[in-house]
Amino acid sequence: MAVRMQLARILIRENSQSHIVELREVGGDRVLPIWIGLFEAAAIERRLMGQVPVRPQTHELLESVITGLGARLDRILISDLKHDEHNNGTFFARLVLTRDGETFDIDSRPSDAIALGCSLEVPIFVEEHVLEQMVSPESAAEEPRDESSEESMDE
Repeated sequence: MAVRMQLARILIRENSQSHIVELREVGGDRVLPIWIGLFEAAAIERRLMGQVPVRPQTHELLESVITGLGARLDRILISDLKHDEHNNGTFFARLVLTRDGETFDIDSRPSDAIALGCSLEVPIFVEEHVLEQMVSPESAAEEPRDESSEESMDE
């Protein structure tokens, strides 16, 4: 079962390659930190501030394609968290689109999905099994270790 979350904050660190998006449970107290790259963090922050770039960035382009094809982004789903042999975790997300009553489920990186969803103001959901693996205390302020995956939970 998926749990409704909301974007709580973005932590952009000047001297780090890892930045954090925190999702907070709607009507609850669970917090899910997701480490992302600088460009994705900046895109999310820009969208939250209502800043529109002079030329479309990838997320603006995707939004135009979706609406141009007559589809609608219904929700973002953080669908999975997979660990590798080094105990690093990678988050997976889905864009759930509809058009003419048909549903389309598109694979996405969480940061891209959240950036796209910010301007379209769509709900964010996280699968319960992901929350069970990764829920943090109220803050994700601890310094993550650097890893190669932008969406790694154990950086």
